[in-house]
Amino acid sequence: MKVTQVEFEVSAVKPAQYPDEVLPEIALAGRSNVGKSSLINCLIERKNLARTSSKPGKTQTINFYRINNQMFFADVPGYGFARVSKSIRAAWGKMMEAYFTERKSLKAVIQVVDLRHPPTADDQSMYQFLKYHQLPVVVVATKADKIPKGKWQKYLKVTKETLQIQPKDHLILFSAQTRQGKEELWHLIEEKLELKSPQ
Repeated sequence: MKVTQVEFEVSAVKPAQYPDEVLPEIALAGRSNVGKSSLINCLIERKNLARTSSKPGKTQTINFYRINNQMFFADVPGYGFARVSKSIRAAWGKMMEAYFTERKSLKAVIQVVDLRHPPTADDQSMYQFLKYHQLPVVVVATKADKIPKGKWQKYLKVTKETLQIQPKDHLILFSAQTRQGKEELWHLIEEKLELKSPQ
């Protein structure tokens, strides 16, 4: 995908605030501080459109980005951060469940995990939730540049087995620093959305 136009569309906390225009949509979900914003910025070739925060759990809305007037990225709040209150976590859970179960234009979910660490119980719950609702999932293991190349397959095996990734779901090794996996991920996104790159 050649990204020629990107716009921040809206921040939303409820369905009434979602973009009205019906475009195919990809959601990005992951634990706080897992590298999700860096992944988005790498994909859209912008340095800081998706804000990276030094305070995990700061993003509390679903942020929509319009790409090439063809699709939306929906960046959902990070999950699994212990320092926010139970009431906030509960509100996030309800917001995310409403989005994932009711958004008709949602075509697939990119679940972001950190390659350096085995997926957490929250990561496992998220994957199981998405599969329960029959949503196509692409698991992206970020921060590959932090692991020696010779150990990539070992760490990917741990990720795959811990999440119990289903055969039809893809697992992509990714690094926002080196752009490892960027083209492969865009290819899958285009495939799932049946998009064609602008000429």
